Formats: sequence, structure tokens, C-alpha cells
Amino acid sequence: MEEKISELKAAAVAEVKAASDMTALNDIRVKYLGKKGEFTAILRGMSSLSAEERPKVGKIVNVAKAEVEEAINAQAGELKAKELSARLASEKIDVTLPGRNVPQGHLHPLTLTMQRIKDIFVHMGFSVEEGPEIERDYFNFEALNLPKDHPARDMQDSFYITDEILMRSQTSPVQARTMQANEPNKPIRMIAPGRVYRRDEYDATHSPMFTQVEGLVIDKGISFADLKGTLELFLHQIFNENVGVRFRPSFFPFTEPSAEVDISCVMCHGEGCKVCKGTGWLEILGAGMVHPHVLEMSGYDPKVVSGFAFGLGVERIAMLSYGIDDLRLFYDNDVRFLQQF
Repeated sequence: MEEKISELKAAAVAEVKAASDMTALNDIRVKYLGKKGEFTAILRGMSSLSAEERPKVGKIVNVAKAEVEEAINAQAGELKAKELSARLASEKIDVTLPGRNVPQGHLHPLTLTMQRIKDIFVHMGFSVEEGPEIERDYFNFEALNLPKDHPARDMQDSFYITDEILMRSQTSPVQARTMQANEPNKPIRMIAPGRVYRRDEYDATHSPMFTQVEGLVIDKGISFADLKGTLELFLHQIFNENVGVRFRPSFFPFTEPSAEVDISCVMCHGEGCKVCKGTGWLEILGAGMVHPHVLEMSGYDPKVVSGFAFGLGVERIAMLSYGIDDLRLFYDNDVRFLQQF
């Protein structure tokens, strides 16, 4: 019996060492150590042995089972280590290879134009101020000399949320907010860029949402000559030194006197084309001297200080700068268009 157990143990250990994967090893475990395994069968057949032989044989079987179990565990450890090594080898990353380039986007043409405008004015000493896009009627209109019954309000068909709250129709409210936040008669030199909203058509030249830059300068001794010099310098830098600039009398409730500012057509260079409708000129922005009433409403004394204000559309400057003939291209998110900038 002892010889049989020894041979069975030797056979089991040999099979364990030959096992190439965990599935084969588990099969060997069941074959020799399972409920119907070889060693279990020997233990169940001990009833035919004498009382003296049973303890001796039982001890030999248990020692053999323990040695086979130990061999199985050792082989399982080796198989798992090999499996891990193979997995690490197959999944490793070669850090010596060059990295894969990640496609990068770029700035929108309106953002590029806005940055150019900001850079020009910042170099002239202007600060950049911001305000809320959801605005009070007071700041959007009344503080700019447009009371509730003023006919000029009809030109700006606005998006009202309540009777006193609306989506701002211009960035001029930032000027009023800045004046009222300052000490009385404190000098100001600022621009207010941002989105504005008006009930308008959506076509090649109009949009219910567009981008503006409003400017304001207030100090002692500010004159219309300062206004002309500032805007001419800006227009020469945003387009080119040779562009012609002219001022035409106009009307705005918050400035007096007021002017429309034109540049010589950048398409035909003043010779006349369909873009400028044969005139050789393009309207580019509006401006004027700050109305004394606007100064008074924000705590400034028109007898002590004066100032000028101006406003321009970023989309219009971008269209002229890049030769774009349809404003909707800025908002359609067509990658074929945007990749050109």
C-alpha cells in the first residue's frame, strides 16, 4: 500500500510540473485531490485494512496529499508569474517612440479681430471694462439720455425679460456703470467689448446677436480734435496707413455733436464698387462728444470735464479685414470656413 501511494504521489507531482496553464492544473487538482480523486479513493478503501494498518496508511495518504497540494500551489505561482510577464510584455508602451500629435484648434476670426482691437486701444492707454449681458433698462437707456418715451428706442427693438430687465442692446451701459462707480470727475479712458442683442433679421448683414466695442474718454479739456485723432489712429492701425477717414454729422441721444465715421472702401480703394455702392466710402462706426446730461446723470460735472464716446461692430471690421461677404459665416460653425483663419 505504501508503494502504491508513493507511486501515485510521484505521478501527481510529475503531472503538476508538466501543467502549462491554470486550467490543466485545476484538472489535476480534481483528479488527485477532489471528492472522487485518487487519494480520496484510497481513504475510502481503508475499511478493508486491519485496525493496526489504518492509522499508518491514513498518515501516509495525508502526507502525500499535502505534498501534492504544495506542488500544485508552487506551480500555480509560476504560471501566474509567467502570465503576468506575458501580459506586461504585450501591453507595454514604448516611451522612446515619438508622441502622436493632438490636433489643435485655433481662435475664431471674431476673437482674432476683437484681440486686435483691444491691443490697439490698450497700447493707447485704454482699460478694458466688462458688464452684464442681462441689463437694467436704466443703464441700457435712461442713463444714456434715452428716457422711456424717447423715439430713438424704436431703432433698438430689444429683448425684454421684464419691464425693467432686458438683454443689453449695446455695451454702452458699461460706460454708465464705470462712471457711476468712479469718484466724481475722475478721468476715464476705457473700452467695453462684448455681445449685444437686438430683435433683428438673420441675413448676410444682420444678426440678433453680434459683438460691439464701445469706447469712452472723459477728462478736463477733451475736444472733438481728440476724438478725431484717436479714431483716425485706430482705423489706420486696424486696416492700413493709407485708408481714408471722414466724419459726417449725425445724431445720437447720448452724444452732442455726433458723427458717423467712414473709411475709404478697402475693396476698391475708393474708386467705387458694389460693396461701397459706388461711393468709395464705407460706414464703419459712430461717435461724438458725450452729452452733458449723460455726464450729469452719472455724477460728472460738464462744466469741469468733457469727453467723447464711440461704438463699432466687431463683425463689420472682421468682414472688411478678411474680405467676408456674409455675416452668417461667423456663426454657422462650418469647419471649412473656420480653418482658413
